[in-house]
Amino acid sequence: MNRRVLIVDDETNIRRMMRLALEADGYEVADAADGLTALEQFGDGSRFDAVVLDQKMPGVDGIETLRQMLRRSPETPIVMVTAFGSIELAVDAMKAGARDFLKKPLTPALLRDALRAVFSKGSMQPDSPPPTAEMPSPSPPPPPAAAVTPEVWTVNGFFIRALPATDAAVANEHRFAVRHSGAGPHGEVLVTISNAEMSRITKLSGHTPSPRRAFWQQQAERALMNHLFREAALPPGNHLVVNRLADEVVLLAREWRD
Repeated sequence: MNRRVLIVDDETNIRRMMRLALEADGYEVADAADGLTALEQFGDGSRFDAVVLDQKMPGVDGIETLRQMLRRSPETPIVMVTAFGSIELAVDAMKAGARDFLKKPLTPALLRDALRAVFSKGSMQPDSPPPTAEMPSPSPPPPPAAAVTPEVWTVNGFFIRALPATDAAVANEHRFAVRHSGAGPHGEVLVTISNAEMSRITKLSGHTPSPRRAFWQQQAERALMNHLFREAALPPGNHLVVNRLADEVVLLAREWRD
């Protein structure tokens, strides 16, 4: 039997594009223009194998619709889509239980790849690991209310898995295994936070970067997610140099506890 997908978006043309793309790929598709209608159609979740859900809608927004759907059916994979969001919205959506977070304008290929990924072996795991780093199977999606950090992030169809630091690793260098859910690029990405920026954050916050490598790892992960969210592509040469972090990082550093 064909997979059944519910599309939720308040823009008629976008719903039509997504419907045509997914029907051409063999999916059975229903759609809704707002969160309340979507929740009525969703019911207990048994009718659908996945949901593609817009983040910004009138009335009940996408994050609240996501939470209510997952309360009813925690195992249903939900892909969030936004034209207005930031990477922080992606983090909120992932913590709430979303399987992927796509940025508009999205192509039919990216949409199809995202759904193939969530259906692959019943998890976020791609069909095969990248040749440069093994991507371990992530844990099942957390309950909607659980404020936890996923082991594997998925943004714009890219899986992101932090790699263990080597004994020789320096505080400002962090490595991640990255793979696209479709036929896109993959490999090991090095994220370097410049020494000047680490010094700036340290001076403004009183935060000592060593031995608190975990703090800088989190900032490197967010920077990589931001890049993939904006560009939908790996950084040139698989190396991302971060010369400026968001001002809020100073506040995070002051409150950080190892």
